[in-house]
Amino acid sequence: MKPKFVCRKPGPKSLKVVGRDNKVISPSLTREYSFVLKKGKGCYLWDVDNRKYLDFAAGVAVMNIGHTNPVIEKAVRRQIRNAVHVGFSDFYAELPVKFVEYLLTFLPKHLNKAFLSNSGTEAVEAAYKLARWHTNKKWAIAFKPSFHGRTMGSLSLTNSRPVQRERFWPFLPVKHALYPYCYRCPFKNKEHDGCVNLYLEVLEEKMGECDKDVAAVFLEPVSGEGGYLVPPKDFVKGVRELCDDHGVLLCDDEVQAGCYRTGKFLAIENFDVKADIVALSKAIGGGVPLGATVANEKTMDWIAGSHANTFGGNLLACAAGLATLKFMRQKKLGENAKKVGSYMISRLEEMKDEYEIIGDVRGIGMMIGVEIVKSKSTKEYGIEERSDILCKSSEKGLLMLPAGVSTIRICPPLILTKEQADLGLDILEDSIKEVCA
Repeated sequence: MKPKFVCRKPGPKSLKVVGRDNKVISPSLTREYSFVLKKGKGCYLWDVDNRKYLDFAAGVAVMNIGHTNPVIEKAVRRQIRNAVHVGFSDFYAELPVKFVEYLLTFLPKHLNKAFLSNSGTEAVEAAYKLARWHTNKKWAIAFKPSFHGRTMGSLSLTNSRPVQRERFWPFLPVKHALYPYCYRCPFKNKEHDGCVNLYLEVLEEKMGECDKDVAAVFLEPVSGEGGYLVPPKDFVKGVRELCDDHGVLLCDDEVQAGCYRTGKFLAIENFDVKADIVALSKAIGGGVPLGATVANEKTMDWIAGSHANTFGGNLLACAAGLATLKFMRQKKLGENAKKVGSYMISRLEEMKDEYEIIGDVRGIGMMIGVEIVKSKSTKEYGIEERSDILCKSSEKGLLMLPAGVSTIRICPPLILTKEQADLGLDILEDSIKEVCA
């Protein structure tokens, strides 16, 4: 089955690969246009027809340090000569320990124990199981919209798009409160503080419905798949306070927003809040699958055999992860994310003033959302317009992704320069002009 919106001008080699893909790959995957990767370098990608693209997607916020970064190649080559896999759940190895020791230097001091896995959904799954083990309580509360993964535990927390949950019921015991969506606030005619209080009241009501049996609240400090929504600072602080008042753990999902994507290593640091459990993945491995669930030693009190895996602590992944963290720190990627990201947001705000179909611009650092609407007055979702802009941009040499109902997600590698940012935003604006016309 062909997607509804496809790139108008796929190259002949790309078209052949897409046809082969359609025959053998699960149809559950989503592709917005017909880009077929051949190679990457820094902030650029090339397709199999040797066409060059500027990357504003970073492999879904994974390639923060850029594509084919030589530090990753060097680290993996060095390790592959010695060993690829050890089975860290059953045997000791120094490299995973070294990786965790270094990772902890990026985190608040109370976070001092880690469980290693292979992906974001596994990192969240481990956080969910740990919260239930430590508290011996069954309920968790997440938000709508939110995305925490697709395995059954993390999917029970996820509440972003209906298709992600359709036909997978029954779920684990999870309730959903409302995540602040300031552009489309459901609490009309309320001042800012009043809205925040109402969101927190909904959360406290959900806690009350669980009869003091809540293990944890799961929070994305910036909602990713939900549309790159940035909550008010006092909302995040209020969530922390409610968790403290009710004896509930706060689990921070940093899978997409972490690793300096927002300028801070943990996005929740932008709100001056500390979490009890943190889930990390995506960018932490420099493109190699790696996940980490981090907590205090008093919280991570589960016993031997209660949770484990085969590939967590994989030697190649830990070598890549260690090199990635060192590169991030040495190159001060958080500072670059703040500087170039702020510039990009200011340019996008100017576009919003000029073009009727840009309803909202929001973000922190290089985690930026541009919500497309049919008109500013109605705020009707511009779903087809968003897809058209993404396709036209890809034809002109810029790769971006969707998020939420009609938001364009901008999450380039954090090594992006101001000149590259201007190039990408020029392409985006040109595509918006065509759609408006």
